[in-house]
Amino acid sequence: MRKKTKSPSGGFSRSLHGRGPWGRALYPNGVGCETEIPLRSDNGSMAEALHLWRNARIAACDASMTRFAPGALLTRGPRIEWIGAERHLPGEYRPNETHDVRGNWLTPGLIDCHTHLVFAGTRAGEYAERLQGRSYQDIARAGGGILASMRAVRAASEQQLFDQSLPRLEALLAEGVTTVEVKSGYGLTLEDEAKMLRVARALARAAPVTISTTLLAAHALPPEYAGRSDAYIDDIAAKWLPKLQAEGLLDAVDIFCENVGFSVEQAEILFDAATRLGVAVKMHAEQLSNLGGSLLAARRGALSCDHLEYATAREAQALAAAGTVAVLLPVAFFCLAEQRKPPVAALRAAGAAMAIATDCNPGSAPGSSLLLAMSMATRLFGLTCEEALAGVTRHAARALGMQEERGTLAVGKAADFIVWSIGELEELGYWTGFNPCRAVIKGGRLVSRAP
Repeated sequence: MRKKTKSPSGGFSRSLHGRGPWGRALYPNGVGCETEIPLRSDNGSMAEALHLWRNARIAACDASMTRFAPGALLTRGPRIEWIGAERHLPGEYRPNETHDVRGNWLTPGLIDCHTHLVFAGTRAGEYAERLQGRSYQDIARAGGGILASMRAVRAASEQQLFDQSLPRLEALLAEGVTTVEVKSGYGLTLEDEAKMLRVARALARAAPVTISTTLLAAHALPPEYAGRSDAYIDDIAAKWLPKLQAEGLLDAVDIFCENVGFSVEQAEILFDAATRLGVAVKMHAEQLSNLGGSLLAARRGALSCDHLEYATAREAQALAAAGTVAVLLPVAFFCLAEQRKPPVAALRAAGAAMAIATDCNPGSAPGSSLLLAMSMATRLFGLTCEEALAGVTRHAARALGMQEERGTLAVGKAADFIVWSIGELEELGYWTGFNPCRAVIKGGRLVSRAP
């Protein structure tokens, strides 16, 4: 039975899997400690212990996709102290504990850089309608789609949202995801958007996952503003954004720039407001049509442009020049039975960074498997396995503005890494329906392991 508690800061916390504080899982067999130890002592005295992870095959996922075999990695507290070929490990290090990885692969913790993970209910009925030939746009224009999720979120309490969202986060963690972006966008009032963002922050306190929050109030036009989309954008820009930023609830701002969403001109207004507050921007762009959103996002230095099925070589070149990450969402492409693919060849030729994400949401991408998204990106979009791995590590970190802290294994960076029970690194873009994640290390602590 899972225990629920209200946190001192007003959020919700829960001991996942009934195991008490995260970090209790040990490795008496398989990948493990040569000495069994608690992963976190009650008084935090082990916080700066030096841990050696040896006999590993390591993929650093840096720009050169460096590999070490056999490799070793040292962590001191939550940071990487040293990484390299095991034979070059400096002799002056005296680790407190040594973990034998037993020849398994070790990569950075995966990053899901685009999700709508906090929501209530499902839209399975709409999926059935699409199977009968009804389009996503037709459903949206009839009051379904995002507005259906809006009604469910507005009716849900924070605790209900937390309880429904936590299993989705658990599923990602079990696959080696240690950092997740969570968007709002199903509340569409100031109070309900704030509610979603508070739940996202509560999830970050309840589980060993770093969560980056994004305000996506400009996801759809709520009924209260019917026929007044300019007024809605003005209110988000002038009232909602400053308040939510002052409350520490958001890390970035997003907008759905689409023919069933908002215009490029409206995006510019929102981006202006975000820039004045020092808040990073990103955009849903060119999913269903090409309105020129990617060009605006590139011009404004957006962290990412996401979807991009209707982008062209011109947009690819602009994104590459701006350093804006192209986030590809193959699960949505699959579930919507789209035919037009993102311009991967043009993005590759331009040198644009390509990330991959689940787009976990109740409508167009009802799933929380980043490994599946990787496999779909290789099969449906033509990415190589190496590009797919970079897309959920190095490039995904950049899409969240976290590239200095996460996404690669390097000295000084966060000690977030995964042990994989695979023979070849290419298996991470190969398997479907199989999870080879053997252990998750977050901040230098073992927080999850396979049964």
